[in-house]
Amino acid sequence: MSLKRWQHIAIWAAVLAVLLTVFALYLRPDFMLTLADQVWACF
Repeated sequence: MSLKRWQHIAIWAAVLAVLLTVFALYLRPDFMLTLADQVWACF
C-alpha cells in the first residue's frame, strides 16, 4: 500500500474513534445532565 492509502485509513480510524467516544459519553446520564446544565447556563 502507498503512504497516501495508509493516511486515508488512519484518518477514518481517528474519525471512527471520535464518534465511538461521543456515543459512549451520550450513554452516561450524568454526562448528559452536565451537558444540559452547561447549555442552559449560556442563556
